Amino acid sequence: MNKNANELLLVEPTKRLRIGSAKTRDLKRAQDTIETIAWSTVVAVTTMFLIDGGISQVNDAASLFNSISRLTALLGTDLLLIHMLLIARVPWIDKFYGHDKATLAHKKLGKPVLYFVVAHFAASLIEFSISNRENVLATWWWLTTSIENMLAATVSLLLMIAVVITSLNFARKKMSYEAWFIVHLLSYASVLLAVPHIFTTGSDVAGKPVATIFWVTLYLFVAVNLIWYRVLQPLVRYFRSKTRIVSVVPESKDTVSLYISGKNLAALGGQAGQFYMIRLLTKTKWWRPHPFSISTAPNDQVIRFSIGHRGDFTGQMASVKPGTKVLLEGPYGVFTEERRTKEKVVLIASGIGIPPVRALAESMAARPGDVTVIYRMRDEGDAALLNEVRVICEKRNFDLHVIAGPRGSKNSWLNFDASGKPDQARLVGMVPDVADADIFICGPEKWTHLVAKSAQKAGVPAEQIHSEEYAW
Repeated sequence: MNKNANELLLVEPTKRLRIGSAKTRDLKRAQDTIETIAWSTVVAVTTMFLIDGGISQVNDAASLFNSISRLTALLGTDLLLIHMLLIARVPWIDKFYGHDKATLAHKKLGKPVLYFVVAHFAASLIEFSISNRENVLATWWWLTTSIENMLAATVSLLLMIAVVITSLNFARKKMSYEAWFIVHLLSYASVLLAVPHIFTTGSDVAGKPVATIFWVTLYLFVAVNLIWYRVLQPLVRYFRSKTRIVSVVPESKDTVSLYISGKNLAALGGQAGQFYMIRLLTKTKWWRPHPFSISTAPNDQVIRFSIGHRGDFTGQMASVKPGTKVLLEGPYGVFTEERRTKEKVVLIASGIGIPPVRALAESMAARPGDVTVIYRMRDEGDAALLNEVRVICEKRNFDLHVIAGPRGSKNSWLNFDASGKPDQARLVGMVPDVADADIFICGPEKWTHLVAKSAQKAGVPAEQIHSEEYAW
């Protein structure tokens, strides 16, 4: 597992693999089942609200706002729990959606959750203001100082607003990953602060056995998934495997490989193309997990991560000392051969997107000529893992296209070409049967979108295009 062709050790490729459109149908059925269960909880809380007179008891302005307050609280809380589960990195969600799609759904759900919670807060204020014949400000003061657990609920709302605002694109672009991570820990505090008032003052829960059982079950289900998969399982695996860095090897002027060893690494599972959240267990870095793909196929000897200098944390990788203890969360992701449905495969990488592509090339089930690798880079003389990719492609009789140099235009993912051919034509030139192949793409977000767009123009159906980003 180094750059010397004579010493490069490769795992045995996958021997048998199920392909065909039935895999896609099975995946969609599983996704439909998960989504049906999620939506059924929304239907359940709405049904309980209606059975409990949520509409029939409306007879004046105060009761109308009471009804709005109750329904928005129920829907907002239910969606909030789903919202948290989506980002919990639980295997049964990751397996069917992947980290990036689950994160995207999490982001989209954030605003509706906030709208429901704010509507609940506003409707409650107006309802009590009408009933008490007080202005809204006086009513708010009375609620927070006189009603049990309402002050905590108010703090919960403020924290939730802060979390949602920092999730918006304009805010996220200005925040470091570390700052965003700290702020989003507040989402857990927000939920915990809101729980007491739901069970002590919520008229749809307090004193109602069926509703209480439903909500307690829902809260426990989410809590168990979060605590086990985010906290306990990584710790249990660490104490069993004792993972630590054994060497740090430069791969290019801005890329290093971390070699991690430990006991019974095969028990961690994982597939080529997947990634882990890495925590370096030092005094200053233990609290910051960062996502990195493995750059070799899984084996029982070593786990390798090849990391490019892309920010403050990644820039420090070259100075990490061998012997540093490492906690690994994962593996995660669906950028794997499990998503493959065709015999032909095209692996396309740019820059530091090469690690998962290199791992896939090593382990994929394939006959000579089944796989084409396209490696896009700035400088062929300083490209991470290029020698290894060449060796793998030579040993396995894969076609390799190394494309170096600046882009032909801002809307092109390829280099300058004097012929003036569009990207899709050049792609077909490299892979004539590309429309009947699975395409795996890994690289910068905008570049990846350009590749996917040209692949679709070349006739590749969307379901045959696979990519995954480390969304946050």
